[in-house]
Amino acid sequence: MTSSSVTAIHSRDNTFVKDLRRLAQDTTAYRKQGRVWLEGDHLCRAALARGLRASVAVFSESFWPQAQVQYAGAATKFIVLADALFADVSGLESPASMGFILDLPAPASLQPNAPTVVLDRVQDAGNVGSILRSASAFGFRQVAAIKGSAALWSPKVLRAGMGAHFALDLIEGLALDDLAVLQVPLLVTSSHAGDFLHRAALPWPCAWVMGHEGQGVSPALEDRASLRIRIAQPGGEESLNVAAAAAICLHASGAGR
Repeated sequence: MTSSSVTAIHSRDNTFVKDLRRLAQDTTAYRKQGRVWLEGDHLCRAALARGLRASVAVFSESFWPQAQVQYAGAATKFIVLADALFADVSGLESPASMGFILDLPAPASLQPNAPTVVLDRVQDAGNVGSILRSASAFGFRQVAAIKGSAALWSPKVLRAGMGAHFALDLIEGLALDDLAVLQVPLLVTSSHAGDFLHRAALPWPCAWVMGHEGQGVSPALEDRASLRIRIAQPGGEESLNVAAAAAICLHASGAGR
């Protein structure tokens, strides 16, 4: 890298720093800026492994000597922040020492026949990120989020997704009627009704619907379902966390195809 591509910043009032702080700490800032913030070595390496290149790579001053070797060529522009400034910008309790800014991918269109996970107002960022990981692991390449679901590219969802974002087509802000384009069977999860998962003949490809943490799948989506599925719980619990249920259901579909 050339010295002209590297900028050192020490002021918290710098315009770039202000924008980066919003990107790191504001759940939906990525929508306004058209960029996403990946903080930490794991997320950044996951992006590089998928062939992505950062528009800007940001490093703490103390990490910069190592970064020049480890991340040469990873971005078109490099920013070095004073350690205290990087910590101020970070959205983490224990700030990392580096991160990437990536251009937000162009919105994808729903593919009618793709194996799909539908998020029906799943609101917890950790749950959403975990579901994305399961979707990627078990061959579901498309995730469709109904309005009211957690912002898919928010910092917390990105951290929980652990790099799964870069293997998926993500579509968010959908209305129920937008799902009409899907031509694969719709499978909804239920705590108390439907076929038991371990006995059901699961179609492939399909679209699994994962519902709101408290209310479950909306009645309107249940009415459209080809199958209602429940998970046997011999231990007697009333219900499973939605991310745990998703992992079980998606594995049953993807691994068994």
